[in-house]
Amino acid sequence: MFLTKERVGGLLLLAFCLFYSWKIYDIRMLPFQANQAFTPRSIPQILAILGVCLSFLIVIFPSNKERLNLSELNWPLGLAFLALMSIYGLSVRPMGFLISTSVFLMAGFAMLGERNILKLVLVAVPLVVAFWALMNYGLSVYVAPLPWFLRG
Repeated sequence: MFLTKERVGGLLLLAFCLFYSWKIYDIRMLPFQANQAFTPRSIPQILAILGVCLSFLIVIFPSNKERLNLSELNWPLGLAFLALMSIYGLSVRPMGFLISTSVFLMAGFAMLGERNILKLVLVAVPLVVAFWALMNYGLSVYVAPLPWFLRG
């Protein structure tokens, strides 16, 4: 068995899912939730089990014979995305969800090669507004939409 792109991806996914399943038990439950059939840990546990099983299948089943070549990967783009995600994580609270997430998505799309500004705005902004509305009104999870100086 040699390392292919699929197997490396499967091993990374397996490591992530195992870590995720370990961290599930940090989810706090209220005392009355302990004996219920469906708890805040139920969906994460199902996702972790599915992730471990599927990534294990990716690792053990034969794949194509294409070996992993690290020199073919676009490392500068990957590192640029890591930097962009870090900047986004630091900017969500001061800039608000709507502005920072819209800028993050537009910058990410631009890094992937999209150059049409109108398309960037027409895809990112409605998506972010819809997701914010779902979180705020559908799931009752408050996410600050705007920076503190623009809030009423």
